[in-house]
Amino acid sequence: MRLPGAGSCYISLMNIVDHYLTGLRQAMPPEPLAELALASGASAAQLASLRETYPLCPDSLLRLLGQYNGTYYQKYAGGMVLVYMLGSDVFEYPYYLSSVEQILKDGQANQRSIADIYGHYLDDDPGIVDARIDAGIRQGQRLCFSHCMNNGGSSRLYIDFTPTASGKVGQVVRFLHDPDSYLVIADSFDSYLQMLIDDGYAFLTDENFE
Repeated sequence: MRLPGAGSCYISLMNIVDHYLTGLRQAMPPEPLAELALASGASAAQLASLRETYPLCPDSLLRLLGQYNGTYYQKYAGGMVLVYMLGSDVFEYPYYLSSVEQILKDGQANQRSIADIYGHYLDDDPGIVDARIDAGIRQGQRLCFSHCMNNGGSSRLYIDFTPTASGKVGQVVRFLHDPDSYLVIADSFDSYLQMLIDDGYAFLTDENFE
C-alpha cells in the first residue's frame, strides 16, 4: 500500500516500520501477541484525514497506522485490542499506539499551550520544558500518537512540528507527570522507532503483562 504523500524514501520508511514490527512480534509474550493479531490497519481515507490535519505527519507513522489502527481499547471485527506497543526513555511505562480517531480527538481537545498550563511555574522551574520545545504553541499542534499504561495521565508521546530554533521539525517529545517534564527523546519518529529497537523492546517486561 502506498501512503498518502509518500515520496522517494517510501521503501526505506517501510523497512524501519517492518523491522520494528518484526522485532516487536518476536519479543511480545503470546497472549498480547494473539490479541494484537485481531487488529487491522487504518483505511486510506483515515490516513488521508490525518495527513490533512497534520501535513508533516511522518510517512513511517502512517505506515504503522496502516498496519495497526490503534491498540488502546480499540474495537476491531475480531474483538477489543488493548496492547502495549511502544515505549520511551521511561521504561516503567509501556505505551499504547493511538488510533487515527484518537489522535485527531486529542488534537482537537488540547487547545492550551504548555505556557498556559503551567503559567509562572515555568519561570520558577524552566527545566520543566526542554529548550528545543516551544512552550507557547497549542498542545494540539503536536501530534499525540501514544498514551502510556496509565491512560496517558502519567506520560504521553508527541510528534512536534513547531520546535524552537534549537529543535528539529518532527522531533518526538515525551511528557512525564509528577514531576512534570517535556523532553525531546528522538529527532524524528524513525529515530524513535530505532531507539526502541536498539533498546531491545525493553518496555515489554514480564511485570507489564502480569
